[in-house]
Amino acid sequence: MKKLRIVFMGTPEFAVGILDTIYQNNFDIAAVITAPDKPAGRGQKIKYSAVKEYALEKNLRLLQPTNLKDGTFLEELKSLEANLQVVVAFRMLPEAVWKMPKLGTFNLHASLLPQYRGAAPINWAVINGEKTTGVTTFFIDEKIDTGAMILKAETEIEANETAGELHDRLMDLGKDTVLKTLRLIETGKAETTIQSLDEEVKTAYKLNKENCKIDWTKPGEEIHNLVRGLSPYPAAWCFIKDNGQEWNVKIYETIFEKVSHNEKAGTLTADKKEIKIAAINGFIKIKSLQFPGKKRMTAQELLNGMVFSKDAIAW
Repeated sequence: MKKLRIVFMGTPEFAVGILDTIYQNNFDIAAVITAPDKPAGRGQKIKYSAVKEYALEKNLRLLQPTNLKDGTFLEELKSLEANLQVVVAFRMLPEAVWKMPKLGTFNLHASLLPQYRGAAPINWAVINGEKTTGVTTFFIDEKIDTGAMILKAETEIEANETAGELHDRLMDLGKDTVLKTLRLIETGKAETTIQSLDEEVKTAYKLNKENCKIDWTKPGEEIHNLVRGLSPYPAAWCFIKDNGQEWNVKIYETIFEKVSHNEKAGTLTADKKEIKIAAINGFIKIKSLQFPGKKRMTAQELLNGMVFSKDAIAW
């Protein structure tokens, strides 16, 4: 049995669940490393990462380096005398960092590697209409998400599940998988599998304004999947134009109704209760959305105070 002394690296809420599991199972946590504080929101108030909030609450040693190659940071990291590093939703590590501990550095990635390497694996699995996904632990190497795999755990993606809902389920699956990985390393029983080079690999590209915009000329299934794959954050969006005005609108929930029609893609029709927008093979019914300067609301709530003309269009 090897006594593990762990440095944990992570930033968002997804990483907190994993850190908590390590803490609750009484592993020796030498330090927690997370992103530097940054201003956020309209008031530009300094915001702590979710991992920092947790580390402060549990009185864990905390490091927030701006440069992972900085000599002072590397010396401080070395002085912790950790023999294992665990990384969850952090950033790419320089070789000097991931090679430092005797037992290596392993990462929890929210996909079934080698599929969906990259920044947004949960979102892209939903956007692409996958039926299954999962989590993988692997030892970090010099490339992104390419290292030797330790454990995988799989789960089905429900038909109308959002990225937010899947995120929470994968965090729970990740807790169990990381704990099992730690037990294997602790007992010297961790075996690895090299990632296949033969598979056709899909990439989890970083999300940006362009790839979050709805293209109404696409099939309705793809539009519906984009919306749920970006809900609740960062949210799919489009422009809605009517009565000489144009709004940048976020769309959070939809239903796709497959039906033949002669409407131009993007045509918006609304009554007192329902908004629907034409795709090429049916209609997208909007369940919840957000107009600029307003809170997120249901379509019916919006329609209580807003009337669309017959010329309304989404693009």
